[in-house]
Amino acid sequence: MTYKQLELDGKVAVVVGGTSGIGKTIALGLAQGGADVVASARRIELVNAAADEIERLGRQSLRVACNVGERTSLENLLKACLDSFGKVEILVNAAGITKRAPTIDFSESEWDQIMAINLTGTLRACQVFGRHMLERQYGRIINIASMSTFRGHLEVAAYGASKAGIGSLTQSLAVEWARKGICVNAIAPGYFRTALNAALLDGTERGREFLMRTPMKRFGKLEEVVGAAVFLASDAASFVTGVILPVDGGVLASGVNQ
Repeated sequence: MTYKQLELDGKVAVVVGGTSGIGKTIALGLAQGGADVVASARRIELVNAAADEIERLGRQSLRVACNVGERTSLENLLKACLDSFGKVEILVNAAGITKRAPTIDFSESEWDQIMAINLTGTLRACQVFGRHMLERQYGRIINIASMSTFRGHLEVAAYGASKAGIGSLTQSLAVEWARKGICVNAIAPGYFRTALNAALLDGTERGREFLMRTPMKRFGKLEEVVGAAVFLASDAASFVTGVILPVDGGVLASGVNQ
């Protein structure tokens, strides 16, 4: 292996859910790695802002909104990419939602919504873009798992079940597509501070427990996910498939921390 195998020059990446949080950070990281990147999500103003940032890095992008709940929306995104670039080699599935509530009271409609976006939405994107990758006999798919893929977390059963499903889906697709040039992996982030969860992490018992369970004794920085994403998207990972890679500061290795 050479370091050039980690470069993404000439590659085209699509990041679904790529306009905020971990998804946006990965989109910008792939662009810094050399790829042309299309960061898409439902809100066109955020899509436009992400495309502006990608282009300021010297890479090409598109401004196409998509909704993982609608297959035609994802198909339109793929078509726009093929019209402009002729190919898509990298797909990152980062769209997701959550809600915290006691499971005994959790409504089926809210459960269905979380499953529809987090799990079925990931499947849908894998099917739409995976068909194109199968035709080309090349692809890198990176799903976003979670600590909830492996561990139970209080009062987020729907989110946990959806992320456990993503882990299983990742491995199933890896097995199905391994001989067809497509590597399917997932990244499982540990506890990262974002604009959406800062209030939860800072100064609460839940936040303190997250820190206690993290051997590095700090929350992750969003940019610390980028290395794993660039590796899994690159030709350096040509024999890596079906892996759920934790980027967690040691959470899953942790037993007694004090």
